[in-house]
Amino acid sequence: MKAKELQDLLDFIAKSGLDEVNIETEEYKIKVKKSTEPKTRIVEAAPVATPPPVAPVQNNVQAAPVATDNAASSPAPVEDPESKYISIKSPMIGTFYRSATPDSEPFLNIGDKVTSGATVCIVEAMKLFNEIESEVSGTVVKILVENASPVEYDQPLFLVDPS
Repeated sequence: MKAKELQDLLDFIAKSGLDEVNIETEEYKIKVKKSTEPKTRIVEAAPVATPPPVAPVQNNVQAAPVATDNAASSPAPVEDPESKYISIKSPMIGTFYRSATPDSEPFLNIGDKVTSGATVCIVEAMKLFNEIESEVSGTVVKILVENASPVEYDQPLFLVDPS
C-alpha cells in the first residue's frame, strides 16, 4: 500500500466517525484505532465540578419534607431498613426476565432464599439470553424491575437481606 492510499484511508476513517478499523489482506494487515483519552479527561473533569452544586439542591429537597412531620416520619423508616439490604445489579444492558420461559416459574420471589452463584434472572442482550447469578446470599425482600422490562448496566434488580 502506498503512502497516498494510506493517507486517503486514514482521512476516510476520520470522517466516518468509526473508532476502530481492521483491514487484512494477503499482503498486509492494518489496524487503526482512535485515541479516546481527551474525551475521557473531559468526562472526568465534569463530575468533579458537578457534585458541589448538587449537594445544596439535595439539602433543599430534604428540608421541605422535614417541615412537615408526617412526610418526614414515613420516608425515614423506609430508607433506614433498605440501607442494610444489598442489591443484585444488572451486569449489562438488555431486557430483564424473571423466568427461563414465559410458562415457567420465576427464578426468585419475594421471601425466597438465594445463595451466592444461584441464577436469579435472565437478561437478554442482542438475542442472547444471559443467566445472571447472585453474588450475595440472603433473603429476597424486593424485586425492583418488572418482567420483560428494559434494564441498564448496573441497575439494581433485587434487594437482598444478607442476615
